[in-house]
Amino acid sequence: MSQVIDEAVRKLNAKLDGGFDGSAKFVIEDEGAIMLDQQGAREAADAGEDADVTMTADAETFRAILEGDMNPTSAFMTGKLKVDGSMGEAMKLGSALS
Repeated sequence: MSQVIDEAVRKLNAKLDGGFDGSAKFVIEDEGAIMLDQQGAREAADAGEDADVTMTADAETFRAILEGDMNPTSAFMTGKLKVDGSMGEAMKLGSALS
């Protein structure tokens, strides 16, 4: 597991305190992917693993979102965060991360 993925998994589990009601995949460009579901966050075993929503960003954008320096909605609106799948799940997750 890359250091970026390891740190992101740890921070997501701390922020979401026990999981997310749904499934989401974060793809961090050039690093890997993270799955988030009812059991919490973990490194994705397979990049093709299905989720209700897939969000893609570079490591810098993802780190800024996790640290609260960037609003997920702003990242999406400026093209720094790409969303594929359920926009409702993305919005729920964005609220949980803010």
